[in-house]
Amino acid sequence: MKQKLLSLFLIFSLSGCALTHLEKGGSEPEVVPTKMARDIDLVPLPASAPMTVAVYSFADKTGQRRPQANIASLSTAVTQGAETFLIKALQDVGKGKWFTVIERVSIDALTRERTIIRQMREAYEGPNAKPLTPLKFAGIILDGGIIGYDSSVKSGGMAARWLGVGPQTQYSEDIVTVSLRAISVSTGEVLITVTVQKRILSASDSISALKFLDAGTNAFEFETGVTINEPGTFAVKSAIEASVIELIKEGERKGIWKYAELNTKEK
Repeated sequence: MKQKLLSLFLIFSLSGCALTHLEKGGSEPEVVPTKMARDIDLVPLPASAPMTVAVYSFADKTGQRRPQANIASLSTAVTQGAETFLIKALQDVGKGKWFTVIERVSIDALTRERTIIRQMREAYEGPNAKPLTPLKFAGIILDGGIIGYDSSVKSGGMAARWLGVGPQTQYSEDIVTVSLRAISVSTGEVLITVTVQKRILSASDSISALKFLDAGTNAFEFETGVTINEPGTFAVKSAIEASVIELIKEGERKGIWKYAELNTKEK
């Protein structure tokens, strides 16, 4: 009996060492896929040419720090660069036929670079230097942000043991909320506002064993498990992609724009 327990212990120990070594080895970088690629591609095409839109920022407005038990964390709960996800979603939605996104997040760097080019051309080519083409302007500004992060909205678990041996499962749920609105540049009117929530799930599975041997004089205890936490950054990315899709649907319902298929049927 002792030999069997010792063999089992050594097997699990070696497995743990192998997993630790694998984690230290790292992995190759990979391209982050669009979480809602199918939904984004299935959005109907617009009846008109792509709309020119500008994104200035998509900030974290929650002020939420990363939840950690008994630790005062200084890390934020969500990404501070969410406008990157918004720009990518706008470029991809409807196979890229809905929006033309112009650069406004780095507008200061853009204008400085254009100033340098203009000065260099004037210095080398004189007053007849070829001017730069004018910047595009947007008809719609897309604004909003991450407006909520609620941690441990739901948590629970279950465990069962028989003679000191049994599994245990625990889970917790967070919710991230994003808001997106379309603003008309000519009138300043807020045309559309949508709000999307995304759950962030975490689960932990473990199994433990506690045995007393030799008439209760020696104790054998073993525990192993795995915890899976859904990445918060991917959850924010998915929520932003869903908000872009919902923005298009809401705009079509309000008559701000039309789908190409509907426009064809009306004719």
